[in-house]
Amino acid sequence: MLEAVGIASPGKSPETVLSEFQRGGFFLTHVLECPLETTEAASPSYQSLLAERVSHVLKRIRRSLKPKRVVLISDSLTPLAARLSSAELGCPVLLDNGKPFGLDSGDFSGAAVHLRQALGLATAGL
Repeated sequence: MLEAVGIASPGKSPETVLSEFQRGGFFLTHVLECPLETTEAASPSYQSLLAERVSHVLKRIRRSLKPKRVVLISDSLTPLAARLSSAELGCPVLLDNGKPFGLDSGDFSGAAVHLRQALGLATAGL
């Protein structure tokens, strides 16, 4: 995620990196707050957990987080992209041609470039 938003972390303390991330206006949250025992992100149980949890996440975004924009960064959110982008969140939902930015995909570099472009960040050096 840091690479995608143009933050270099080598030689910096975790606190410094977090401070840079937050000063950049970023906040990262998960749809599922607990890790899964399986690594199968495409499994039916994983997708059903995401679908069950999405209403709670939408409420949290609207009531607590109140972001200026929401960016989906995982391919596993593809089945929920339309629902998330059509929800009245009070801010735009940024997508990569109608789908999440696949920072967890095999084409991380391409997804990172698209994300930086969507966020209006410089792409030099990456």
